[in-house]
Amino acid sequence: MALGMAPAPYELRFDSGRSCLDLVATNHPVERLDSVRRLRAWLAGAGLVPPGAPLPGADQGWLTAFRELRGHVAELVLGEIEKRPADSALEHVNALAAAAPPAPRAVRTADGTLARVLRDDPACAALLAGVARDAVDLLTDPVARALLRQCAGDTCPIVYLDTSRGHRRRWCSSEVCGNRERVARHRRRAALARA
Repeated sequence: MALGMAPAPYELRFDSGRSCLDLVATNHPVERLDSVRRLRAWLAGAGLVPPGAPLPGADQGWLTAFRELRGHVAELVLGEIEKRPADSALEHVNALAAAAPPAPRAVRTADGTLARVLRDDPACAALLAGVARDAVDLLTDPVARALLRQCAGDTCPIVYLDTSRGHRRRWCSSEVCGNRERVARHRRRAALARA
C-alpha cells in the first residue's frame, strides 16, 4: 500500500495490537471474513499459522466458528471498556481457551536459518484457543487492559491497544479515521470562513 493511501474497506487489518482485537476488527466497515480463503489469510496475518500453512480442514464451519468467537470477544472487550460485565461472552471465551493451541516447532531452512512451522495441521479448536487465550491474557493483564481504547471516529467501533508515547492515540488508524476527522475539521473551518 502506498504511503498516505487509505486501506480498501475489505483489506484485512492487523494494527490493533492483539490478535483477538484484530479478529474483532474484521467486521468493520464491512464483513472481511467473507470466505474460507480470507479466514486463511487472516490466520496467517495474525501469526496464528505460518504463511502458506495448508490448513486442510479449513471449511465453512471454521468460518462460522471464528465469526462466533469474534462476537463473544467484541462483547467481552466492550463490556470491560464500558464497565458492563458480559458474563455469557466470558463463559464462551473461557470454554474456547481451554483447548490446547497449535504446537509450534522450529525447522532449519535451506539457507540454515530457523523457521516456525506447526507440529501438525491444526484443528479449528486449537486455532480458536489461540485467539481466545489472547483475549483472556489481554483482559486479565491490568497494564494491557488499561491501554484499551475505542476509536474516536464518529462511526468506528474498532478497539485497539494505545501503545503510543503519552497514550494519546485517538483513532484506530491515523490514515483512515484520523484522516476523515482532519478532512471534516478542514471542511468545517472552510464553511465557517465562507459564512
